[in-house]
Amino acid sequence: MQKVWVISLGGSRIVPNEVDYKFLKEFREMLEKHSSKKFVVVTGGGSVARKYIESLKKVGQKTKNQSLMGIYVTRLNANLMTKVVGKEANEKIPENMKQVKELLEKNQVVFCGALRYRNKNTTDGTAASLAAYLKVPFINLTNVRGIYDKNPKTNKNAKFISRISWKKFYEKAKKIKFKAGQHFVLDQNAAGIIMEHKILTYITGSLNDVGSIISGKKFKGSLISG
Repeated sequence: MQKVWVISLGGSRIVPNEVDYKFLKEFREMLEKHSSKKFVVVTGGGSVARKYIESLKKVGQKTKNQSLMGIYVTRLNANLMTKVVGKEANEKIPENMKQVKELLEKNQVVFCGALRYRNKNTTDGTAASLAAYLKVPFINLTNVRGIYDKNPKTNKNAKFISRISWKKFYEKAKKIKFKAGQHFVLDQNAAGIIMEHKILTYITGSLNDVGSIISGKKFKGSLISG
């Protein structure tokens, strides 16, 4: 059974409006339950990053500076998670993939935010790149059940997609125009990476279903595969 997993943890789950202490405790307990596994968890910026990004946009800052602000927030969230999990997690927040791999040898879980600035990229792209680098599956824990044909928050008739090919998902993702702090289940860059490297990718909104995926059980969510 798979030993290492990469998880993209949406910032909206960490800080929806206020810090979700209940969720953070449950996330820690999930890691403890699967102590025989190792995890790389890439934290997003969520609504906090989007608020900061929007403020810079309003004062006329260029897109790169907006993205850099988002990166700082993702690393802040990663730092928070290391403190929540404690001794099983890394103390230092890595800034490149080599550091992630080195820290993974010493810790059960390695938290990181965005590793570096890249044009048209989010932490989902970072997580996908790490999954490709480590040659492991990828779980995206977000705030929706999985993939839909339309935005389920604005379309009551949105149809849920339980399974989709890498190619079809990439075609769907690339139709969405990139913007700093964008909110979609996976960004265009991540979709391209998982297609190119054929990374088994799971999308779910439930922490319990993350556990089911890791255990090889049935789960509620979407699977992106061949």
